[in-house]
Amino acid sequence: MKRFVYLILILIIAFFALKGCLKKDRGFDEDEYLADVRPLEVKTYNFEKPKNITVNGVDYLQARGNVGKFGGELITSTIGEGPKTFNPFNANDNTSAQLAGIMYDGLLTTDPYDGSIIPRLAKDCEILPDKKTYIVHLRRGVKWSDGREITADDVVFTYGTIIFGGYGDTATRDSLYIEGRLPTVEKIDKYTVRFVTPKPFAPFLRTLSTPVAPKHVFKKATDRGKNYFRTFLSTNAKPRDFVTSGAFKMSEYVPGQRVIYVRNPNYYMIDKKGRKLPYLDRYIVLIVGDLNNDMLKFEGLETDVVNLQGSMVARYRELEKHGDFDLYNLGPTTSTTFIVFNLNARKNKDGKYYVNPVKQKWFNDSNFRAAADWAIDRENLVLNVLTGVGEPLYTAESISSIFLNKEIAKGHIQDIEYAKELLKKSGFYLKDNKLYDKYGNRVEFELLTNAGHTQREATGVSIKEDFAKLGMKVNFKPVEFNSLVSKLSNTYDWDAVLIALTGNPLEPHSGYNVWSANGALHLFNQRSDEDMAGTDRILPFEKELNDIFNKAPLELDFNKRKALYDRYQEIVAKENPVIYLYSPVNIVAIRKKFKNIYPTELGGILHNIEEVYID
Repeated sequence: MKRFVYLILILIIAFFALKGCLKKDRGFDEDEYLADVRPLEVKTYNFEKPKNITVNGVDYLQARGNVGKFGGELITSTIGEGPKTFNPFNANDNTSAQLAGIMYDGLLTTDPYDGSIIPRLAKDCEILPDKKTYIVHLRRGVKWSDGREITADDVVFTYGTIIFGGYGDTATRDSLYIEGRLPTVEKIDKYTVRFVTPKPFAPFLRTLSTPVAPKHVFKKATDRGKNYFRTFLSTNAKPRDFVTSGAFKMSEYVPGQRVIYVRNPNYYMIDKKGRKLPYLDRYIVLIVGDLNNDMLKFEGLETDVVNLQGSMVARYRELEKHGDFDLYNLGPTTSTTFIVFNLNARKNKDGKYYVNPVKQKWFNDSNFRAAADWAIDRENLVLNVLTGVGEPLYTAESISSIFLNKEIAKGHIQDIEYAKELLKKSGFYLKDNKLYDKYGNRVEFELLTNAGHTQREATGVSIKEDFAKLGMKVNFKPVEFNSLVSKLSNTYDWDAVLIALTGNPLEPHSGYNVWSANGALHLFNQRSDEDMAGTDRILPFEKELNDIFNKAPLELDFNKRKALYDRYQEIVAKENPVIYLYSPVNIVAIRKKFKNIYPTELGGILHNIEEVYID
């Protein structure tokens, strides 16, 4: 069964940029090939690139922050019911992805300071002149948490078996198909791996931020098949079952309460004195349920970090003056909050329509969707829901994206009368302030969101009021998160949903699963496994989006790629399969006792958790 993949996609760790790999003569014009490496405007820190330091035959990565002190713990939190799995290859939601991702590193990662790609488990990488071949050199002597060495066998198994073999979440694999073919991966020697893409593929290196799995642990699961793999390292797993490469490894999980991690003594990063990181003894994540509890935990000194809603910012600015914490403004988030109508006009295997055929006609009417777009008062949402701490959003790319279509991003103000005219064009009419379609059916539908997210719940109430001005009756219903996921990914039986996804400001191809007709996150016209063999009932604008997202990653010239992604934003703005609402500003509070805190727009507040310490 196709699953709801990355509901709020993983914390941005895979921005496309190539500088930071091995700076050797690659036999071609690097500046030309790297034309689309245009880092975001981020906070400036005077850090050199991470250094590789070899000590007693072990290739360590040296941290860039100040030398700190060992000991202590940092306590943060997560909203909702907690993780659904600790297997990073099975994570279907943001919480699971983050809590699993803490324990596993990839070959490369994004430099949070400038957006370039920098090494992690890989010591360096080469791109050969054919622009298709990538040679990755691993760190020698680096070990898993159980003491086994990390080698090329682990990398080849991760990509060749788990990812390319379709185990767990297939989002990464699906985004790597190039004209129906996947890249190849092979072991050259114990510490060297070669990847070859069928054609030059601009986003490829970001894939190498994917966690690497210990073959001697995960092979036992893949040998038992894909169904078993889906249950592997679930929330029922024992802490001793986890063999990790990240700065921390799990020591305790109490469902609905907390996850406790302890330092990994075999971590491959060292400080400037050559001492193994991380500095902290423990990293604790409390499961707090909802945003109100999140605030209460922070104010009750139970947590050390909190992300603030707009409504809380003014109060916290006052508290900061005499408090034990600092506030950081990290600029607009890459989160894109939106509503989406269900355009699915297919039948399930029992011959029943997923969506009521009457509603199908409404949702598939471009005038109906455009009217909904023009009826929404985004300025009001920013003012009253975000308390002014955010910006209206009109486009599929986040405000900070280097591929942002600035003309589309200008948007438009609410215009109820124009929205009514659009509805009239499709035969809708008002009677006693109630909207009916041309067949006499009252326009009434359900709008879902996840319960407990107070900001989103307030947004839903506001949209319901806006749509009421058109005569639409909206039954707004916040539901438990797991129920929402089930409706979206299993039954496809829903009318409209209010939710958010997190984009990648350096690489639009991260949205492949959203805009590809067969993508797992193609919410507005999602296809079940039975429909995946073809693109049945593909809409004309869907086909053009498909073509763009297949063509753009093969284009290495930034301006040509930008033109393609500008066009996709034009299509989405015209057709409104997804209607974007706003982008909050990321405001974070953290206790002053923590040092080596260097927040950036790209990395957030704890991107360098391994070198954070208490003073």
